[in-house]
This record gives sequence, structure tokens and C-alpha cells, in this order.
Amino acid sequence: MRSMMHRVEVLKTVAHPVRIQILEELLKGVKCVSDFEDFLEISQPNVSQHLTLLRTHGLVDYFIDGRLKCYFLKEPLIPDLLELLKKEYDEDIPAPACCPVTKKGTYPGERRR
Repeated sequence: MRSMMHRVEVLKTVAHPVRIQILEELLKGVKCVSDFEDFLEISQPNVSQHLTLLRTHGLVDYFIDGRLKCYFLKEPLIPDLLELLKKEYDEDIPAPACCPVTKKGTYPGERRR
């Protein structure tokens, strides 16, 4: 079982648009650095930096095929996390009408969006 601190580290590591895109691509299967360069439109060194960070934190790993490093997902939390991030929410959670403990007071006005 993975600890809560491990899960927090996973969230911190994933929290970058490029790394999320990399992980989404890896959900589809094994990819090499040049595959990422094509769709991310960033330089190879920058792709490698993101992949190194993901690997350092145990989210991905790679095998070597000739001169290519072929990356794949390793952390089992990632597919569920990415699925959650894709989910659309139409509304906020409704505010309570009053304090559930004292049953007094009312919510002051409209919720801000």
C-alpha cells in the first residue's frame, strides 16, 4: 500500500501541463523521446527533463532499444488520476442552508464563481 506522502509527491510531480500530456500519451502505450517532441512541440532536452523528473519519482520507467529510450507508465495511480482530471463538473457542491451543528445561521449570499 502506498503512503499518503507518496500520493502527495505524485500529485506534486504530475502538476505541470507538459507532464500531464506526457502521462496521457503513455496511457496509450510505450513512447520514445522523439515521439513526445512531435506532439508537445518543445525541445528534446526539455522533454528529457520532464521524463527524468517523472522517472525520479517512480511514475515512469524506460527500457533501451538500440539507441532509443522507450518510456512506459509505472505508477498505478496515474490512470485513475488522469481519468479524474478529465471529468467535467457542471456545478459546485451546494452550500448548506445553515450550520449543521447548531442549526442556526444562513449562508451569506450567492456563491462566487
